[in-house]
Amino acid sequence: MIRSMTGFGAGRAARGGEELDVEARSVNHKFCEVKVRLPRELAALELEIGRAVKERLARGSVEVSVRRGGARCGAVPRVDLELAREYARAFEAVRAGLGLAEPVSLAGVLAAEGVVRLEERAADLESARGAVREALDRALDQLAVMRAREGEALARDLGERLDKVEAWAGGVERLAPESVDHHRARLQERVQELARGIPLDPSRLAQEVALFADRIDVAEELTRLRSHLAQTRRLMAGGEPAGRKMEFLVQEMHREVNTIGSKSQSAAIAAIVVSLKAEIERMREQVQNVE
Repeated sequence: MIRSMTGFGAGRAARGGEELDVEARSVNHKFCEVKVRLPRELAALELEIGRAVKERLARGSVEVSVRRGGARCGAVPRVDLELAREYARAFEAVRAGLGLAEPVSLAGVLAAEGVVRLEERAADLESARGAVREALDRALDQLAVMRAREGEALARDLGERLDKVEAWAGGVERLAPESVDHHRARLQERVQELARGIPLDPSRLAQEVALFADRIDVAEELTRLRSHLAQTRRLMAGGEPAGRKMEFLVQEMHREVNTIGSKSQSAAIAAIVVSLKAEIERMREQVQNVE
């Protein structure tokens, strides 16, 4: 069964002191494109995450977000003791020079610029690697379930449209001989009108009708159109990613219908061709979201 490229999944895992939350979102895209958003201290895992996603998904624009949680998450204060000593000596010199009685305070030194700064807590990369892979697998499992569910809806819709296209193709096949008969009658009537009583040459008339019939014959186009419909159904029933192949087949369906329209001399067939083009365009829009 085909799968959609639209989906969402989330997972959480903990290893050692690292607890990670992973979210994965995907929308349609011609290829498999992965964007990873990570805390700065886990940037080294970006390529691994991208490879893991591409092992599971064939197509789609996928955004993976990773957040750290637990006790090891957040910033920690760092004190520059050497800078604090310099500030304390400088403050003491100012106090003595001005003859102030108030001593230099710890609060005053700590408030000086650069003495205390916040830094991201260092990550345990190996623990984080295990946690992110486990959480990512859970997120991608949920994503796959949603894409499969969306794929079922797509398959139902596409199946109905394929049925309509097949039925209209049958209508064209039934109407095509009538177009030849209508042309034969019109040609015979016109020739008789111009000949004004002169006997007609049946062989010459038959030759003209045969040339016309060959010119408007759409049997090959209908055969190829039905072949494309059958191939699309097989792809929909299979378990492999089929979106790009289906896009090509829909494009070829449109090409065959265009040729039928250009060959046809029948108003009834022209009306069916308009309906066929509209339905195939709707299929094209749907197929763009198939993995």
